[in-house]
Amino acid sequence: MDLILALKALIMGIVEGLTEFLPISSTGHLILAGSLLGFTGEKVKVFEIVIQAGAIFAVCWEYRMKLATVLAGLLSDAKAQKFALNLVIAFLPAAILGAAFNSKIKAVLFAPVPVAIAFIVGGLIILWVEKRHKTNPNPRARIESVDDMSMLDAFKVGCAQALALVPGTSRSGATIIGGMLFGLSRKAATEFSFFLAIPTLFGATVYSLYKERALLSAADLPLFGIGTAAAFVSAFLCVRWLLRYISSHDFSAFAWYRIAFGLVVLASAYGGWVVWAD
Repeated sequence: MDLILALKALIMGIVEGLTEFLPISSTGHLILAGSLLGFTGEKVKVFEIVIQAGAIFAVCWEYRMKLATVLAGLLSDAKAQKFALNLVIAFLPAAILGAAFNSKIKAVLFAPVPVAIAFIVGGLIILWVEKRHKTNPNPRARIESVDDMSMLDAFKVGCAQALALVPGTSRSGATIIGGMLFGLSRKAATEFSFFLAIPTLFGATVYSLYKERALLSAADLPLFGIGTAAAFVSAFLCVRWLLRYISSHDFSAFAWYRIAFGLVVLASAYGGWVVWAD
């Protein structure tokens, strides 16, 4: 195995795990990191999607008791059935739109400058939502637990998630901030974002592997394995940290990070400081 390629795969996996569940866009960071590392091309786009499975395994492990309870009660427990149905409903908007427009999105928007613009716009939206949340005369959330969500709540969050088909938007950011706008508490919105990532990212992984199977060979397995393992470890640590963080902080810091990072990328691109590869 080429050690340089292995190191690039390791770095990309760490970037994926650290950014997947934060409202800062894992896809955007992977595109930018890949551009800086010279790790680009059609096969790399598949790699970036597949290693998301490592981050999802981390969520599955963190919430293994909850998931086991839901699976055990699918045939007999109304609460488990409602939770599973809400995940399916929330999953559908992004799945349908992604299947319809995935190729066009990849061709046009998977590039540093569009990602940087999405970073900035997303950061401004987060700041607006947080300000609105703080100035609300009745800040108490309508929904304190993911188990209290209705099918309509799930559908609304699913529509918000579909916005993240635009790279740089952030799937977790869209679902968490969207959930807060729709009445979920910060904790409930964050946890539902974690759970919704399971069918969404696994679905994207399977779809991408099937659609781009002609690009791949057995020789690619070690690199994909390194990236997936790195994503698992870094995502597990990040999920644990984020759950502690939101207990006493809002998302404004992430918004300012997004804006600053986006401006740096735009300035470097138009100033010629960095030659960003598509």
